[in-house]
Amino acid sequence: MAKEPKQLDELFHDTLKDIYYAEKKILSALPKMAKAAQNDDLRAAFEKHHGETEGQIERLEQVFELIEEKPQGKKCPAIEGILDEGQEIIKEFKGSPALDAGMLAAAQAVEHYEISRYGTLRTWAEELDLGDAAKLLQQTLDEEEATDEALTELAEAVVNQEAQAEAA
Repeated sequence: MAKEPKQLDELFHDTLKDIYYAEKKILSALPKMAKAAQNDDLRAAFEKHHGETEGQIERLEQVFELIEEKPQGKKCPAIEGILDEGQEIIKEFKGSPALDAGMLAAAQAVEHYEISRYGTLRTWAEELDLGDAAKLLQQTLDEEEATDEALTELAEAVVNQEAQAEAA
């Protein structure tokens, strides 16, 4: 008996479980990053994103409801690797002028992963005629892009200079 080929709706659901798991992991990592941050603006950015992440998880739960599936995560080795790298930076650079620059770079790696996932999910939702899901996913994508932009501005305006100035 031949196995039925998987369809886009199954891939959508599978990827939704992946990002749901990722967001839950990110939610638990952000307070650790905020605590480790030396720069007040960076700490505030991590704290702000913690609140946004809670809302993003709620929106994902709404998307699960729209496709009549139970909200559940699926282990995501990609986000675990990115978060592990962030924890490694915290350990290796603790007390160092470069700590915040390293954490900010790790946070942007997380943002870029999320932007990739949400953009893909939004596009697939549109293809699957899941307009309400696409709108929810677009809302989160907009937040992730704004966070990435804010982190870039913080890096360029303050954090990278602090890392270099203290080293000089």
